[in-house]
Parts: sequence; C-alpha cells; structure tokens
Amino acid sequence: MSTSDENDSGLLRYLVVDRNVVNDPRDQNEWTQKRLVWVPSAESGFVAGGIKSETVDEVTVELESGKVLTLPRDDIQKMNPPKFDKAEDMADLTCLNEASVLHNIKDRYYSGLIYTYSGLFCVVVNPYKKLPIYTEPIMDLYKGKKRHEIPPHVFAITDNAYRSMLQEREDQSILCTGESGAGKTENTKKVIQYLAYVAASKPKFGVAGQTQQHQSSGELEQQLLQANPILEAFGNAKTVKNDNSSRFGKFIRINFDTSGYIAGANIETYLLEKSRAIRQAKDERSFHIFYQLLSGSTEQSKKEHLLEPPTSYQFLTNGPQPITGLDDKTEFNCTLNSMKIMGLQAEDLSSIFRIVSAVLHFGNMEFKQERNSDQATLPDNTVAQKVAHLLGVNVSEMVKAFLKPKIKVGRDHVTKAQTKEQVEFIVEATAKATYERLFRWLVNRINRSLDRSKRQGASFIGILDIAGFEIFELNSFEQLCINYTNEKLQQLFNHTMFVLEQEEYSKEGIDWKFIDFGLDLQPTIDLIEKPMGVLALLDEECFFPKATDKSFVEKLTAAHTTHPKFFKTDFRGQADFAILHYAGKVDYSANQWLMKNMDPLNENVVQLLQTSGDAFVCTIWKDAEIVGLAQQALSDTQFGSRTRKGMFRTVSQLYKEQLSKLMVTLRNTNPNFVRCIIPNHEKRSGKIDAPLVLDQLRCNGVLEGIRICRQGFPNRIPFQEFRQRYELLTPNVIPKGFMDGKIACEKMVASLDLDPNLYRIGQSKLFFRAGVLAHLEEERDFKMSDLIINLQSYCRGLLARRMYSKRVQQLNAIRIIQRNCSAYLKLRNWQWWRLYTKVKPLLNVTNADNELLQKQQELNRIKEDLHSECKMREEIEAKLSQTVDEKSMLAEQLQAETELCAEAEEMRARLASKKQELEEILHDMEARIEEEEERVVAINNDKKKLQLNIQDLEEQLEEEEAARQKVQLEKAQIESKLKKIEEEFSIIDDTNSKLVKEKKIFEEKNNDLSVALAEEEEKSKHLQKLKAKQESTINELEERFKKEQSLRSEMERNKRKLDGELADIREQLNEKKNVLEELQVVINKKEEELNSSLIKLDEEASLRQGVMKQIRELESQLTELSEDLDSEKLARAKAEKSRRELTEELELLRSELLDTLDTTAVQHELRTKREQELAQLKKCLEDDTKSNENNLQELRHKYGQEINALQEQLEGVKKSKTALEKTKTSLESENIDLANELKGLNNGKVELEKKRKAQENQLAELLNKYENSERRCSEYQEKLTKMSAELEQVNSLMEDLESRANNNSKANVQAEERVSELQQLLEEETKAKLVLNNLVKKMESEKSELMDSLEEEEERRISVESKFQEALKSIEQNKKKSDEDADFINNLEAIIKKLKADNEELTNNNNELLSNKSKLEKSKKKLQQELDDSILEMNAQKAKIGDLEKKQRNFDKVLNEEKLISDKLLADKESAERDAREKETKLMNLVRNLEEKSIQLEEVERVKRNLQNELDELVNSQGHADKNYHELEKAKRSLESLIQEQKTQLEELEDELQLAEDAKLRLEVNYQALKSNHERDLRDKEDQNEDKRKTLLKQIKELEVELEDERKQRTAAVNSKKKIEIEYEQVLSTVDSFNRNKDDYLKQVKKLQKKIKEITIQVDDERRIGENYKEHVEKLNTRVKSLKRQLDEAEEEISKEKSVKRKAQRELEDLQESYDVVMREVQGLRRRGQSAVPTPRKPRGSLPLDEISVGGAGDDVGEEAD
Repeated sequence: MSTSDENDSGLLRYLVVDRNVVNDPRDQNEWTQKRLVWVPSAESGFVAGGIKSETVDEVTVELESGKVLTLPRDDIQKMNPPKFDKAEDMADLTCLNEASVLHNIKDRYYSGLIYTYSGLFCVVVNPYKKLPIYTEPIMDLYKGKKRHEIPPHVFAITDNAYRSMLQEREDQSILCTGESGAGKTENTKKVIQYLAYVAASKPKFGVAGQTQQHQSSGELEQQLLQANPILEAFGNAKTVKNDNSSRFGKFIRINFDTSGYIAGANIETYLLEKSRAIRQAKDERSFHIFYQLLSGSTEQSKKEHLLEPPTSYQFLTNGPQPITGLDDKTEFNCTLNSMKIMGLQAEDLSSIFRIVSAVLHFGNMEFKQERNSDQATLPDNTVAQKVAHLLGVNVSEMVKAFLKPKIKVGRDHVTKAQTKEQVEFIVEATAKATYERLFRWLVNRINRSLDRSKRQGASFIGILDIAGFEIFELNSFEQLCINYTNEKLQQLFNHTMFVLEQEEYSKEGIDWKFIDFGLDLQPTIDLIEKPMGVLALLDEECFFPKATDKSFVEKLTAAHTTHPKFFKTDFRGQADFAILHYAGKVDYSANQWLMKNMDPLNENVVQLLQTSGDAFVCTIWKDAEIVGLAQQALSDTQFGSRTRKGMFRTVSQLYKEQLSKLMVTLRNTNPNFVRCIIPNHEKRSGKIDAPLVLDQLRCNGVLEGIRICRQGFPNRIPFQEFRQRYELLTPNVIPKGFMDGKIACEKMVASLDLDPNLYRIGQSKLFFRAGVLAHLEEERDFKMSDLIINLQSYCRGLLARRMYSKRVQQLNAIRIIQRNCSAYLKLRNWQWWRLYTKVKPLLNVTNADNELLQKQQELNRIKEDLHSECKMREEIEAKLSQTVDEKSMLAEQLQAETELCAEAEEMRARLASKKQELEEILHDMEARIEEEEERVVAINNDKKKLQLNIQDLEEQLEEEEAARQKVQLEKAQIESKLKKIEEEFSIIDDTNSKLVKEKKIFEEKNNDLSVALAEEEEKSKHLQKLKAKQESTINELEERFKKEQSLRSEMERNKRKLDGELADIREQLNEKKNVLEELQVVINKKEEELNSSLIKLDEEASLRQGVMKQIRELESQLTELSEDLDSEKLARAKAEKSRRELTEELELLRSELLDTLDTTAVQHELRTKREQELAQLKKCLEDDTKSNENNLQELRHKYGQEINALQEQLEGVKKSKTALEKTKTSLESENIDLANELKGLNNGKVELEKKRKAQENQLAELLNKYENSERRCSEYQEKLTKMSAELEQVNSLMEDLESRANNNSKANVQAEERVSELQQLLEEETKAKLVLNNLVKKMESEKSELMDSLEEEEERRISVESKFQEALKSIEQNKKKSDEDADFINNLEAIIKKLKADNEELTNNNNELLSNKSKLEKSKKKLQQELDDSILEMNAQKAKIGDLEKKQRNFDKVLNEEKLISDKLLADKESAERDAREKETKLMNLVRNLEEKSIQLEEVERVKRNLQNELDELVNSQGHADKNYHELEKAKRSLESLIQEQKTQLEELEDELQLAEDAKLRLEVNYQALKSNHERDLRDKEDQNEDKRKTLLKQIKELEVELEDERKQRTAAVNSKKKIEIEYEQVLSTVDSFNRNKDDYLKQVKKLQKKIKEITIQVDDERRIGENYKEHVEKLNTRVKSLKRQLDEAEEEISKEKSVKRKAQRELEDLQESYDVVMREVQGLRRRGQSAVPTPRKPRGSLPLDEISVGGAGDDVGEEAD
C-alpha cells in the first residue's frame, strides 16, 4: 500500500498544487506591506513592483531589481493576494487582468502543471516533454468525479461531457483550438483514449471462427484509436513550429448507445492544405506518408510503385529532412498496422501507395517552351509513362490533355495552345486535387469501418480539432477561412458561457439581466459571410471572366469603406485590406484569391482520369465538379466577350456550407472548450515567451472570456468557507449555537458594509465581483496582525506576572527559613529546650484526645443509621398506603375501560364499513388521476410542438422584417441619389438653355459672315466630302444605336414584368402578414382560454386540498382508534392469561368436588341463590349490549352523512374535470388547425423564395446585358471624340470659332464626365439598377439631342467661313485676353501652392491636435469614471443609511412580533393548565370509580369467605355427600363462573388504572417540558434582543464615524471635481480655438456626422424593432415557463396525493387486519360464554379449598406489589 501511495503522490505532483508552499505567511506579509502591483515589461510581459507613492494621474513604483519608475495609473494592473497563486480556475482570481492570468499560467507551468481552468475553458500549455499523467491509474482517478473534486485535466473535461451526456441525454462537443504546435492533436488523442477506456463496448462471446474474424477486423475502440495514425500520416507534416502539425481540421463524432457504450464514430475534415504536396517552405516537410513510403517500403513494393530516392523528387523541395526522435520506417509500419486494423485490404493499400507515388512523379515532368510559338512541349516522356502507368491512363492522351487541351467554342471543339507556365500550373493543380481526393476517400473509408453498427447511437460526443486564430505579417485566403471559423466558434463560446452563467445565477436565485456577448462579434461575421460581404464579392468576381484580384479589392473597398470592422491599408504596404477581428486587426493580401477560390482543373485531364483503367482512380474522380481552365477561355467578338456557360461551386461556398453544418451541430450540443497554447518557438520545455503567450490568450479568446466574466460575479465562495475565513472581521455578529449558513453570511455581509452591487447571496454560495475578495483578504490580514499582536502582548504579560509572583513567594520563604534558623540557633544550647524535647515523647496524655474523638465518631454513625432506618420505615408505610389507594383507583379505571371497549367495538364496525366505501372512492380517484396525467402529458407534447412552430414563425418574421428594413434603407438611399441626379439634370438643362441662346447668336453672326466666305467654297467642298464620310459613319452609329435602343426597350419590358411580379409578391407578403396577425390574435385568445382553464384547475386543487384535509382528519381518527385497539389487545391478552389460570384452578376444584359425595339441602338453596344472581347478571349484560348497539347505530348514521357530503364534492370535481377536458379537446383541435395553416404559410414562403431567386437570376442576366451596352456606349464615345478632333483640325483656320467650339466641347466633356460618374454609381449600386433604368433612358435622350446639336453646328460651320475676317479680329482680342488669363493662372498656381503648404501644415497641426484631443479624451474618460465611481460610492453610502433605517424599523417589527409570540405562549400555557385541570378531574373520577370497585371487591371477598365456610361445613359433613352430588356440582360451577368474572373484572380494572397513571405521568412530563421550553425560549430571546441592541448601537456609532469620513471624502471629491471641470473647460477652450481655424474641416465632419446620425437612427430603429421582438419572445417564454411550473406543481400535488392515498390504504389494511383479529377474539369469547356447562370428570387428585383461596390472594397481593 505504501508503494502505491507513493506512486500516486508522484503522479499527482504534476496535477495538484502543494497549498502549504503557496500559503506562505511571509509572501502575504510582503504583499500587504509593499502594495505589490504589475508593471508592463517588453521582455517578460509584466514585472512585479511595489507602490512607493501615488498622485491623481501617476504612480511611482519600485521594481524587484531596485529600479524606480513613474508610470501613468492606467498602465499599472492590480496583483492578486498570494492566496490565489497557482489557482486551478482563473475565473476565481479576484483581480482578472492580463498580468494576473499570465502570472498564474507561468507559475503553474514552471511547477509542471500544464492544465488550468479559465471559467469554461481548459487552458493547456505544451510541455515539450512526456508527463506521466495519461496512464490508466490517472484515468481511474478521474472516472465519475465532478470537476471541482479533482485537479484540472483534459480527462476531467471529457468525463464531465460523458457523464452529462448519460445523465441529461444531451449531445456534447469538445472544441480543441490553438496555434500550430500548441498540442491540439495530442489532446484530441487523449480525449479519444479516455473515452475508449471509459466507454468500451460490451465484450462479445461467440464461436471460435467469429472471434478470429473479430480479432482480424479489430475492436471498435481499437479502430477508433488506430484511425488517428492514418490521419496523421496523410494529413500531418513538419513545420517550423511543430514536428507533427495537423494541416487540416477535423470533427470526430463518437456515437454512444443508451447504456453509454461506444456504438460507432464518424470523422469530418476541413481545409486540407493540399498545396503542401507540391511545395514546402524552408526547414519544412511535406506530408509524412511520402517520407514513410520512401523509407519504409520493401524492394518489391518500390518496384511495383516505381519509387525513387527522396532527393530525385521535385515536389519534395527540401529533400529527406529527417525529424529528431522519429523513424519514418517504424512510423510506416505503424501506419500499415493501423490500416489493417481498420479493415483495409492489400489491394486498397497498393492502390493508395500508387496514387501517392503518382503525385510525387507529377513534379518530375519537365516541360519546355517552343521558340517561335506559345506551345509548350514535353521532350522526355519517361516520367509521364510512369505517371500514366500508376494511374491507369494512356500516355499520349494524358500528354495531349496537358499540352493541347480541347476547348468548346460555339458548337465546335478547338485545341488550345498552352504555354509552359500554364502546363505546369495544370500539372500542379492535378497533383493537388489527386492527393486531396485520396485523402477524402481515406476519411470516408475510415468512417465506413467505424460506423459498423446498424442502429443509430442514442447520443454522441463531438471532438473538434481545428487551427486557432492566425495573425501573420501577410495573411491569405486560408487565414481568412480559419479566422472566420474561430470568429464563429468564439461567438458560440461567448453565448454558451453567459448562458451557463445565467443558469447558475437563476439556480442560486440571483436577479440578473441577460447580456448577449455574441452580438459583439456579429458585425465581423456579417462583413465576411453576408451578401455583399468578402466571400460573396469573391464568388461574384469568380463569375466574371475579366475579373482580377485588383478588381476584387476595388469592389471590396468601395462596398465597405464605411464598415466599422473594415480598413483600407496604406498604399505603401503589401496588404490590400484589413479586418478587425476579436483577437486584433489582421492584414490580408488578396494575391491569387480568385484562383484559390475557383480551384480550376483541366477538363480533359479530369475526363481522362474518370475513364481510367484503374478502378480505384475512377472511384476517386467519379464525383468531380470541374471548374475547367478551358471553360474560362473566352472568345472576343465585336460586341464584347462571351461569358462562361455553366455554374460551379467555389471553395468559399463549400467551406461556408461545411461551417454552417458544423455550427448547427455544435449549437445542438453542449460545448466544452480546450484552448492549447504554445509557450515558445524554440520547442524548449520550462520556458515561456510572455508576449507570445499573451497574443495566444487574446487569439484563443481566453481574455475575451475573462472580459465577459468581469461583467458578472466571477468570484464565488460557499457559505461555510466564507464564514470560516472571514468571521474574524465580524465579531459578536453571529450568536452562539446553531445558525443556518445563509443567515450567518447575510449578517456577516451586512456588518462588513459592502456595496450591494458588489455581491449577491445565492442558495449555497456568495457571489462577488472582481476585486472584492482581495479587499476582504487585506482587511483579514490587518485583523489577524492586530489579533496576533494582542495575543503576544497578553502572553508576555501573563508570563511576567507569573515570574513576579514566583519571585515574591521565594522571598517570603527565604525570610521564614532565616527566622526559623536564627530561632533554632538561639534555642539549641538552652538546657530547658533540651529537656522538653526529651520528655515530650514519653507523655500519654496526647493519645486520650484521639480516643475520645474516635468514640464520638462511632456514636454519630450509629445515630445516622437509626435516623435513616426510621425514614425508610416511614417511606415504606407511605408506599403501602399509596398502593392501597392505587388499587382502588385501578378498580374504577377497569370499569371505565370495559365501557370504552364496548364503544370501541361499535366504532370498529362502523369504521370497517367506512373503510370499504373509502377504498372504492380511492380506486375511482386513482383511475381518474391516471387518466388526467395521460391527458396532461399529451397536452404538454402538443404545447411543445406549438412552441416550436411559434419560434420558427417568429424567426421567419424577424428575417422578413430585417429584409424589409434593408429594402427600405436601400430605397431611401436610392431616392436620395435620385434627387441628387435630378438636381444635376436641372443644372445641365440650364446649361443647355444657355447654349441654345448662344446658338441663336451664332446663327445671326453666321448669316452676316456668309457673304465674306464665298472665297472659301473650295475648302467647303472638301469639308462636304469629309462630312459625307462622317455621315456614313454616323449612320452606322445610328443603326447600332437603334439596336441598343431595341435592347433597352426589351430591358424595360423585363423590368416592368419584374416590377409587376415584385408588386404581386409584396401584396402576397402583406396578405401573409395579415394572416399572421390574425393567427396571433387567435393565439392570444387561446392563451386567455388557457389561463381561465388554469384558474379552474387552481380551484379544483383547492377543493382537492379540502378533501385531503378531511381525509387526514379521518386518518387521525383511525390512528386514535388503532391505538385504542392496541391497548384493548393487551387487556385481552392479560384476560386470556387469567382465564387460563382460573380454568386450571377450576379443574382442580372439580377433581376435589368429585371426591366429596355428600350433599345437603343448604347447598341446594345456595345453588338456587347463585342461579338467580346469574340471571340478574345476564339481564344487566343484555341491557349494556343494547345501549352499545344504539350508540353504534348513531355513529354509523353520522359517518354516513359525512361520506355522502364527500361523494357530492367528488361529483362536483368530476363535472369540472369533464368541462376542462372538453375545453382541452377544443384547444387541441384549434392548435392542429393553426399548425396546418402555419405549414401552408411555410410552403407559400418557400415558393416565394424560389420565385425571388429566379427573378434575381433574371436581374443578373439583364445587368450583364446592361453592362455590355454600357461598354458599347463607351466605344461610341471614343469614336465621337476622334471625330471631334478631326473637326478641330479642319477648323484650325477659324480661331474665333475654336474658342466657342471649345466651350461646347467642354460642356460635352462635363456632360460625359457626369454620365461616366452616373455609370460608376450604377455599377456600384447593383441593387438599385432597376430604378436607375429610367435615368439611363433620359441620358440616352440627352445624348441624342447633343448629337443633333453637333450635326447642326457642322452644317452651320460652312456659313461661318464667310465671316472669317471678323473672327480674326476677335481672335487677336482673345489672344490678349488669353495672355492676361495665363498671368492670372500663374498667380493662381502660386496661390494654390501656398495653400497646399498651408494645408499640409494645418493637417500636421490637426494630427497633433487630434493626438492631444485623444489624450485629453482618455483623461476625460478616466476622470469621468472616477466621478462615476465617487457618485456610486455616494449612492452606496445613501443606500447604507437607508438600510440602517430599514434595519431599525425591522428591529422594531421583530420586537413587536416577539411580544405577540410571548402573548401567544402565555395563552398556550393557560390552555395547557386548563387541560391539566380537566385531566386531574378525570383522574379524581377514576379514583372514585376505583374506590367503588374496591368496595365491590370487599363484598366479593366476604362472599368468598362465606363460601369457604360453607365448603368447610361440607367437608365436615362428608357422609351426606352421596345424596346431593349433583347439587354440589351445580353450585361449584356457578361459583367458578363467578370467580372467573370477578377475576377478569379485577384484571381489567388494574389495566385501566395503569393506563390512567401512565396518562397522568405523560401529562405532567409534557407540562413540565413545555414550561421549561417556554422559559428557556423567553430567556434566549431576551438575550438575543440585548445582543441585537448592543450590535445595533455599535453599528450606529461606526456608521456615524464612517459618515463623517465620507463627508470629508465628499468635500475632497467635490473640490477635485471642480478642479477637473476647470481643467476640462480650459482644454475645451483650446480645442475650440483650434477648431475655429478649421471651418471647412468641421463642415465636412458635420456632413459625415449627419450621415452617421442618419445611419445610427436607422440602426436604432432596427434595434428597437429587434428589442420589441425579443421582448415579445421573452414574454412568450415567461408564459411558457409559468405554464410549465403550474403543470409541475400539479404533478407534484398528484404525486403527493398518491403517496397519501397509499399510506391511507396501508393503514386501512392494517386496521382491517387488527379489526378482524379482535372480532375473531370477541366471537370466540362469546361462543365460550354461550356454550353449555362441561360434563364432570372423575377425581385425579385433591387439594383443600383453603390453599386455593390463599394462593389466589397471594397472587393478587403479588400483582399489587408489582
């Protein structure tokens, strides 16, 4: 045993903290004296330091190294007391901050403790070494234990999940996340190992052949454990951080049956890093299987799979790259063994290794580029032959598919030339896809072998092993997917964590408002996954043929510039955009995102692999979704590029689907979280890199969880522990004796004067906010130090007093000794002294005194003995007199008891009949109750179904309302944009009107110049030729334009159709909403009916309670009767004993009488007298029986009336029950109708959604057409600009007209720019394209008008040439003006440069001001927080004062209540005294009855003596016996009967006397006990009242002192507040002065603020609507909960009624049995009494009558003495 204990202690040192080391009083003293805090440090995260001095804003701290720093107060973090060092649960830390969490993890890690709890989390730090904490003894230690009973471990998390799955029948999940190298995979393996150990399936016994087959296939648990090595071989690889890093995520689902045994398993994988198969970074490896196969395969397998050394493969970029401590050959053997256990055959293994070899050979195919063409070639096809052989494909077809793939153009197939880069890309993509499909096949094969059970598991535990949050310098598409997943998982954690917190608060009865922290992460999730989000835009760009990564980034930035979680990075950086996640800001580079998302493959190669000769390759590639590169090739036409046909599913879509399914399963489970942390990148054990760990704590959500924890009450402590630890702080508060823990803690907290906001009192523990326990620990330390100092001083004083008294005694003794010595020295030489010493022993006088004393003592003893004997004699005489009195009393009691016995018999008969009736009623009630229970269960099931339907409808309504709100927002935005466009069009109309006026002026001038331009006719002819050419081109353009107009008209028709359909859909939606409102009205009515039915149920329950009360009263009567029966049974038993003795005596008498033969006439006369007496006695008995029967009939009549009343009540209850059942059936039918209507609505909604999707597809096609038309328009505009340039060359001679033509061209350019802006707006606002089609029509009409105006101007230019001379003059003037304008422009440019420089200076100043402003805002916030804290403290003090006043009032109430209680007790006392008096009177009556009975006894004895005398005479006269023998027999018999009757009466009287005495003693004892209890209670209450008064007086004094301190603090706070307000006003004045210089900036800010306000108003409206819906849902939930509670209460009442009925039945059965026994005995006695006199027997022996009588008397005396 000792060795096992030592081993256990050695194992537990890696799990349990030694509290003796942690709770060191020196550390506690240091913490209190130095006031230790945490100071931030760049190297070690945080360093401990002691506060030397502090001001309002800054603190001076001395570090452990001796360095003194002055830091802002915000940079310092509080330190926990040493009591919390190495805490197992970091949520218990009183100071929850980053420094404390890091210090706790670091302390535990240095002590070898790698597991720590953090609320719901289990944080694991990679130890980088093997620890003995995963053995079977450790598993046994954690099996079936609760989490708080054992130290932190992943086994504890797993066992908790397993036990809750079994007990609550709820599916569980364990989420393991963390960075690469943090230990996720290892912890997942340990979880599976523990589950396989704990939940191993039942052993199966069968035939030998079956066992062999079972061994070959492997047990289910063994297969589950062996699945991991296969997945590690094919999915893990060596990275810089980790030698065995999982390059994929997995979700392992282990199914269990109802008894808790493993029934099967299933594995799902996510995001395999397939790019690692073709290239690796420096010092990294590809997947393990490549190296295992190359080093571990035999020569035969190498030949079969065409394997080569690792250095010859191009895809293994770093060569063999061995791992220290791992042998690839042994690992390959382990992988093969695992595959065999999983049931993989040799054929499957060879096929798998052929695929692996083929993937490696793909990289060795070397292609070259032809010089004069774009075609790539393969000069050496030996590697291609190997690949084709391994894949079962034709070599030439494979090479052709790579080099010259076929593309479908129209209806024909065309071969496309591929460059070297394109071919290499296709080869790499094929290799990656082949390996990925092999991995998928392996996972499916493992799932098939693991899920062998035909039946589905009752519940499951899912284990998620997925990469944690990743933040690199540059993050790509994979990091976005991983971070998106972790964002969703963190939202799940936040939600579940606070749901559990709220559950614990509700269990403990704490008031708490629910806070949904999951909403904090929703904006980031919406930015990634919602429509127009990152993934949606990426998918949209993948559908466009000419889209690039750059266009994707542009669209993304245009769509989300205003999003709070989206940031556009600096153009100088490599990142394209950034997203703010919960773990921090992450920069993403969009390089190759479109290719990664599409994951394209060559169609020809895929088809070739699908038709391969190898069946395994065909099965891998049979369900391939092809995103062909050939399909991406597009043929350009004059009308634009042809779009790709066919749809495909992108990687992001597949991942979103997988993630949504995973989140659904996780939400349906109870999640358990394991966060893995990597301590350093050097893979060294015992070392922690603090910044790295802090970063991971943020990324893993540990600090987020702690942030959530701080909002609630993270520190909790049981009542007993709180009382034991902090009772020092509250002396004399808890009185002596027993007190409930909750009441004691309430008193302690009240005396501690804590703020009510800082704590809550639950049912079993106290809850505190963060920091409160540290404050209590400080106060406890101070109190302990004071107590210890006082104890030390007392002990020292006691020791000093003892030493002093000892010294004084020593001094006195020394003085006495000195005195005696001096006297002896004086007397020793004196002669008389010598004589005295010699004579004294010779004297005998001294002995005489001693003898006298002894004689005196003997006399005293004799006197005492005499006195005691006299007393004893008196006591004995008193006892004799008492016994005589008691005998008489007993006689009276016996007579009374006989009467009671007769009454009891009558009662028994009545109760038997009543019992039968009640049993029948009980059976009926039980049957009805069972029916009602079944109906209640059915109602509950229907109710649950209705609740689920209502929840679905509410969710649908919320979604529809959210969509409606979004549409309304978009509508408002589009309307605002339309208004802006209309304003711009009005401006354009004004400019057009001006141009028309100028045109008229030009016409007049042209008419004047027509005469002067006759000489230029030749030039005009040339211009006409040019014009003809241009007209031809314009006609072509017009034709194209007409075609576009026709297309536009078709677009408008489609748009009208869509508008009509949208209107119909809206009408349908409105109708559905109306229907839903009607349904809600119906539901409300049904709820009201339910409430009324519940009220009726309550009334029935009250009636039921009344019936139950009556039943209880009857039961009490039954119990009383049963007690009477028991007493009567005892009396009967005694009577039977006496009867037997009398029968024996009678037999002796008979034998003696038979001997005597003489009879006399006197005896005959005596016989006649005795017979007369017997007849009189019989008459008396008959009269008594008649009276008893009359009493029985009266009692029966009474109880019959009561039973009839109860039956009437039961019939009323039945009627109400039938009415309720009818209402229930009607409600059920209405619920079914409502469910059918809801189903119809859901179907209609599904159809509407289908229509909406079809319309969206049509819209997308129309938008594509619209974009093509816009492109054509842009081409036309380019051609128009060319034409205008030619016209300007032609009119170079006419400089006067150039200026005006330039003005017109400028106007045209402006219009074109506006048109282009409108087009950009149209492109950006894809949702508003339907509305903007009308605007496009207007623009087209304006374009046509501009074209007409240009044609008119060209016609007029011919007339303008005549007026050329006048234009020359005007040109000269214009030249002068242009020179002046050039000078002016130069001046303007200089001014602009100056303004730019000023602007830059202003921006710099602005930035500085902003930084100052941010600092000031921080200080302002801090001051505001301090002000709030002081206000809170003020309010707390006011609350304390109010509480004291309430306490005073409560104390007065308590005093009044105690006075009332004392009055009640006095009244009870008086009633008890009355009862005692009544019972004393009864006793007196009994005593009288006993006296009468004693008189009767004396008479009987006198008769007995006479009889004895007669018998003596008979003995003397034996000679005459023969004559009167028969007469003597008769006399003897009569005497015997009389003797029996008298003896029975005596015994009954004695029994009654004993019972009466017992009752009297009980009454006296009860009276004395009540009296003593009452007096003791009064004393205790008086003591408690005095203690309460004293404590209240003390509290009042202390509160007065505290109030004075608080007044001082308040005044100081007010002064500081005034100072702060003055400083704040100064800062505001400076800010205002700076802001005045920037009016333009403020205007822009105001505009933005207006927009933000509008957005915030919209958001607030949406939130209000959401909150209204939430409130509605909460109300429904509360109603449902109340109904559930009422049902539970009804069920509890029914169960109680059942238990009461069962008890009543049992008691009735017992009474029936006892009654039957008594009745049998009574009948037997009656039969015996009525039986005839027995015949005489011959004498056997003779005894004298004197001896018989003496014996009987002696027995009586003995009984009395007893």
